Amino acid sequence: MLIFGIETSCDETAAAIVKDGREVISNVVASQIKTHQAFGGVVPEVAAREHLDSINVVIEETFAQSGIKPSEIDAFASTAGPGLVGCLLVGLNAAKTLSLVYNKPYIPVNHLNAHVCANFIDTDLKPPFTCLLVSGGHTQVINVSDYGKQEIAASTIDDATGEVYDKVARLLGLPYPGGIQLDKLAQSGDKNAFKLPEAKVGDDEFSFSGLKTAVLRLTQSFKDAKIPINDVCASFQETITSTLIKKTVKIAKKNGSNTIVLAGGVAANSRLREKLFELQEPQNGGFKVFAPKMKYCTDNAAMVASCAFFNPMKVKNPLELEVFSRG
Repeated sequence: MLIFGIETSCDETAAAIVKDGREVISNVVASQIKTHQAFGGVVPEVAAREHLDSINVVIEETFAQSGIKPSEIDAFASTAGPGLVGCLLVGLNAAKTLSLVYNKPYIPVNHLNAHVCANFIDTDLKPPFTCLLVSGGHTQVINVSDYGKQEIAASTIDDATGEVYDKVARLLGLPYPGGIQLDKLAQSGDKNAFKLPEAKVGDDEFSFSGLKTAVLRLTQSFKDAKIPINDVCASFQETITSTLIKKTVKIAKKNGSNTIVLAGGVAANSRLREKLFELQEPQNGGFKVFAPKMKYCTDNAAMVASCAFFNPMKVKNPLELEVFSRG
């Protein structure tokens, strides 16, 4: 089954063709990073206009790279939410139009479920498993019992992981996108330089607002002295990734799961991936672990097409579905 997926939930205009949910035939992404660097973050109206400018070119390039004709596609899919409403509308209307023109089904996809499904691409992963989903807007541990059956076991009560990364990066004067810059500096810093707090919350909760405040106070303590940015980045990164991994492992053990999966934009973080794969070692639990290839961690349409195959949104009339900003 060939599915054509479109992703426009934030600042990436993307399209892809995926076979049977696992084999990527073509994958095209037009990034808006340079556009939003001038603003220090994503401006929704600007992002929506960029999508309008790029969507047709991205769709045409996806078909050109694949050698597949639109009439050969079995279904068209797009992200329906959560995301920026103006941006989502561009992709949703493009996918609906293609489905009507070529008389093929339209399949709406939940953006968060799509990130989970990125792990099915080029792998033999099958449920059940425990998934740590970390992005700019969400931090969740999800018990996945079947392809279409997911239960949130833990979530953040304040800032999401990616949000904290960006705020700390901004605090340290790093350029946008801050999370990526912070990760790079942390790799040459001393992760044990500063002891930062981990929030004492329930097993089904994450909280990072205190960690963010602790970093602020740490930087203020240097007053006129030069801040050892690399060490601050490394210490912050070690604390937050340790919190994420420890809680995920605890939930996996409680759920009797021997497979842990990483998903979301922050899945590209070097230290988080390193800690994840350390879980394969017998002394760390001997878990089976999966993480998407780097190009499938951040927003892309291959994960959307995969999700349309494995975990489509269940709605009565897909063509009448509207976008949603939260989920």
